[in-house]
Amino acid sequence: MFKKVVIFGVGLIGGSFALALRHAGQAAHIVGVGRSAESLARARELGIIDSVATDAAAAVDGADLIMLAAPVAQTEAILAAIAAHLAPGAIVTDAGSTKSDVVAAARRALGDKIAQFVPGHPIAGREKHGPEAALADLYAGKKVVITALPENGAGDVERVAAAWQACGAIIHRLSPQEHDAVFASVSHLPHVLAFALVDDIAGKPHAATLFQYAASGFRDFTRIAGSSPEMWRDISLANRDALLTEVDAYLAQLGAMRQMIAAGDGAALEKIYASAQHARLQWAAAIEAVERKET
Repeated sequence: MFKKVVIFGVGLIGGSFALALRHAGQAAHIVGVGRSAESLARARELGIIDSVATDAAAAVDGADLIMLAAPVAQTEAILAAIAAHLAPGAIVTDAGSTKSDVVAAARRALGDKIAQFVPGHPIAGREKHGPEAALADLYAGKKVVITALPENGAGDVERVAAAWQACGAIIHRLSPQEHDAVFASVSHLPHVLAFALVDDIAGKPHAATLFQYAASGFRDFTRIAGSSPEMWRDISLANRDALLTEVDAYLAQLGAMRQMIAAGDGAALEKIYASAQHARLQWAAAIEAVERKET
């Protein structure tokens, strides 16, 4: 499908994309670009990439697909560095967890080449990061949201979709604004909550005792607090407005529940718990039904 693929960021997300394309036989040559020479060398040792480039402009020479899998705050600088060197027909896409800010950055950096940028977001990950975390099957059966722009050619959008489908992903489509509102609620807020809880407990004088008795419920709730701090710092700030809306709504819910606990209002608490349980079970059943259908 692609003669030359360039990956900016060869960790979990970019490395897994490279491995999946390679295993599917869809990339003849894969070039890695990044800030860490050690990570790039390790990615090459692991067979994630075929070669390393230290200059962004030289890296994209002759490339037909360029994937930005670096933290979202780096998007504009990367695009600005490669804009003048993009060949006609070359497609640029990304894997950022926010889209409105990425699209704005792309418009500033690419100018009249904005049609060559097709934004995307794979809904997959692990709390581990770096080249060693990359998996060839990370995207198998997972959703990828493409937030196509009005300027994008239909053929370019379909090529990006086909690349993700070759990785085993299922394609969904949203506008950048719809995407950011959805993921502020179901992804970005949960990460904020997990990081906040673990940091709060870690700062207590008896933290060692608390962690000693933390069991599976704590582990499951806080698993995502093991994710990259740099990446989640960038996401939290990039999707600030939508995330603040969700934080405020959560604080209001938490405040109401605090009053119920203080007042000993067990009936009101149980009503919330039952509603949440019902919604959680419905969601889990829907996910399982989709997974059975896909297999």
